[in-house]
Amino acid sequence: MISEDPLSGDQLTELERLTITLTAELSDTIKAAVNEGDYASASEVIREALREWKLRRELRQEELAALKADIDQALNEVAAGRLSEFNRDRIVERVRKLLAARKRAG
Repeated sequence: MISEDPLSGDQLTELERLTITLTAELSDTIKAAVNEGDYASASEVIREALREWKLRRELRQEELAALKADIDQALNEVAAGRLSEFNRDRIVERVRKLLAARKRAG
């Protein structure tokens, strides 16, 4: 079945029907979004939520890859004898900023 996503206008070449089980709270949230006119259907709410989840997941993967690259670079510098002074406070502050940014991003 070919359809068009009403939110993004993207053409959906293949749709698959899935049945999901939600808590009453999540179900009520979805129903409220539809009743308030934010979405035409519960399916639209779920599709948008999944698109956003997918983007956040991809971002986390990119962040993890960047962290691994930083670690590899540091290990290579250590192996080459290029060491810098260890600054615990600077590292802790950097981690706190990264965690705060991740928390704000959802």
